[in-house]
Amino acid sequence: MREEVVPILYVTDAATAVAWYRRLGFTQQWEHQYEPGLPLFVEVARGDLRLFLSEHQGDARPDTLIYMYVRDVDAIAAEFGITVNEQPWAREVELVDPYGNRLRIGTPIEES
Repeated sequence: MREEVVPILYVTDAATAVAWYRRLGFTQQWEHQYEPGLPLFVEVARGDLRLFLSEHQGDARPDTLIYMYVRDVDAIAAEFGITVNEQPWAREVELVDPYGNRLRIGTPIEES
């Protein structure tokens, strides 16, 4: 087993959230619901990146900020129609999901 950290992001509608994260290249892996009508807890993944999306109040707070490194930030910028910012550590974009969660997504600058 590999050790890792999986951020939990609060969402009010897991289906809408999964559709938004698909635009970032994530796919739904599984979902859990204790019984019909109760909140959903969903995992989405993009390669080795994983996120938990939770409808459970108290699991996480809106306006959370996470950072993700990806191979091609330009493809994400094109999908969302935004400009890539040049930083000393990475070329990056910042997005906000429909629930106020902030994502900084960058492709590292290769060191010479």
